[in-house]
Amino acid sequence: MSIRVMLVDDQVLLRTGFRMVLAAQPDMDVVAEAGDGAEAIERLRSTKVDVVLMDVRMPRLDGVEATRRICAQPNAPKVLILTTFDLDEYAFSGLKAGASGFMLKDVPPGELLSAIRAVHSGDAVVAPSTTRRLLDRFSPMLPSGAPQRHKELDRLTSREGEVLLLVAQGLSNGEIAGRLVLSEATVKTHVGRILTKLSLRDRVQVVVLAYESGLVRAGGNPGN
Repeated sequence: MSIRVMLVDDQVLLRTGFRMVLAAQPDMDVVAEAGDGAEAIERLRSTKVDVVLMDVRMPRLDGVEATRRICAQPNAPKVLILTTFDLDEYAFSGLKAGASGFMLKDVPPGELLSAIRAVHSGDAVVAPSTTRRLLDRFSPMLPSGAPQRHKELDRLTSREGEVLLLVAQGLSNGEIAGRLVLSEATVKTHVGRILTKLSLRDRVQVVVLAYESGLVRAGGNPGN
């Protein structure tokens, strides 16, 4: 079954370019397009979508608020934030709003396609180190003052706490396995349990939670 994709961007030329790339894939269909967040939400009421490619800066309703509203719905599609990175201060907010990750607008076609497939299958959309670099850049947007203590963290075992900290520092499952002398399958199991216990969607949200809780600080270093 094909992956149903919605393109949300106020630039028609960009949508056309993405549509051409996706249309050439046997396992993808562009089933809807929208020029802003409000139109995207309206289209989703009548169209079944698996993955939304969401721009951030758009008229009427921006991509961050649109992402927040979409992800709050039951059985919501996965959202990939499209960002220019250096210019887009809202990317971190987009991740907090529920996006599964982010892509640069000038991403090579192959990487875009791989990201869409990864998100659709429930995997991380970007390498953890890439996610960490984005969060490092936008860490000043985190609430000032004392870190927010999330009591759900107390539900984790000591080993799960170790794994969470390494995920938040940008290590892949393979790197974590090497660091903790575990099999990669065991690490994957720990990550799955962490997501379940903390009611998180993916690794991106693990990193956000770790930053908010003060477990890691800008630069990906453990907090005191």
